[in-house]
Amino acid sequence: MTEKQHIMIKGVKEGLLFLLDDQCVFDALVAELRHKLEKTHQQLLTGPLVHIHVKLGSRIITDEQREQLASIIGAQGNLMIQSMESDPPAKPESGGGAANMHVLSSIVRSGQTLQHEGDLLLIGDVNPGGSILCTGDIYVLGALRGMAHAGFAGRTDAIIATSLMRPTQLRIADVVSRPPEEWLTFDSAMEFAYLNEGQMQIDKLSQLFRIRQNPILFRGV
Repeated sequence: MTEKQHIMIKGVKEGLLFLLDDQCVFDALVAELRHKLEKTHQQLLTGPLVHIHVKLGSRIITDEQREQLASIIGAQGNLMIQSMESDPPAKPESGGGAANMHVLSSIVRSGQTLQHEGDLLLIGDVNPGGSILCTGDIYVLGALRGMAHAGFAGRTDAIIATSLMRPTQLRIADVVSRPPEEWLTFDSAMEFAYLNEGQMQIDKLSQLFRIRQNPILFRGV
């Protein structure tokens, strides 16, 4: 009897897709991943750079577990992780908002563009030269040092929030921010960008409730 496979590897246009079983124990995933990369899938280790997209299903992993997976894959010279995503099931009692938000654990590196339909919560950094484009809100639990474009399909009520606001450029709908040196506050508090009367503004994230609860203060045009 053959042993059940907990990891499926598929070729996609952007590179390779690693589908990880979200029901088995994490140690079993680690052991199988090592075996596939070192023993049974060595053909992947030859040739040019291959971009890897890791799908974790509904499994939520710790930072240590994420680093462990990234270390195993990154040890192979031509494999580069583009994304590592979890898709936790939405809670049925939630009435929208966070229930529709996509959660992604990744680092957006220079030259990479992450594009998403809807709201996005990125757990990781956006490095200089990296870009995020979303039709909805963008939340970055990390440093935003690249470019972020929220509401790129025309939503003027979208926001861009981050733990560390150091972007090269911000865009909401078709409004582009002024040069960063004109508005960076160097505040340690989490901040967000939004449109007010067609102008981009920066405020502390603690003030978001005031804007969202008072739509008259949240006019994109």
